[in-house]
Amino acid sequence: MAERQGQAAPDALLTRIGQVVMLHHGGDREEARERLLGMWAELGEDGDPLHRCTLAHYLADTQDDPTDELAWDLRALSAADELTDGRDTGDTGEEGAIAVRAFYPSLHLNLAADYVKLGRADAARTHLHRARGACAVLADDGYGNGVRAAISRLELRLDAEGGSAGDGTWGPPRQRP
Repeated sequence: MAERQGQAAPDALLTRIGQVVMLHHGGDREEARERLLGMWAELGEDGDPLHRCTLAHYLADTQDDPTDELAWDLRALSAADELTDGRDTGDTGEEGAIAVRAFYPSLHLNLAADYVKLGRADAARTHLHRARGACAVLADDGYGNGVRAAISRLELRLDAEGGSAGDGTWGPPRQRP
């Protein structure tokens, strides 16, 4: 029984994250940020990498300051790297490592978008290149096609504007946890 409860806890957290993401998409950015930050505090800096990746990925979207958004997106990438580089994979194990690989295109796309907002075109291009390279793991479905299209839009925008910051409407779609 204890083993089953341990396995249920990660699913429960992902469900809670998904509920808060819906709140955010419904327009309550401030409340979503506060709830996600509360979950981050519960999880801690040493919590399961898949959960930290997911939380940080969505926390970035709730930030008002582009520098804060970048910091959360970097935390998400760092947690994803923990899952895929052979370190301890936490509660989610190999399944978490497999799941997070599909996040890489979006993680790098988000970082590229952050760097565009901060006027750092070279860093944006680096992450766009990484996003494009990671797309092979995406399915040919709405989410995968949306991420690929967002990468193309940001590439075109950077080329057209010489890397200047835009209005942010070309960002990636978010995958539900």
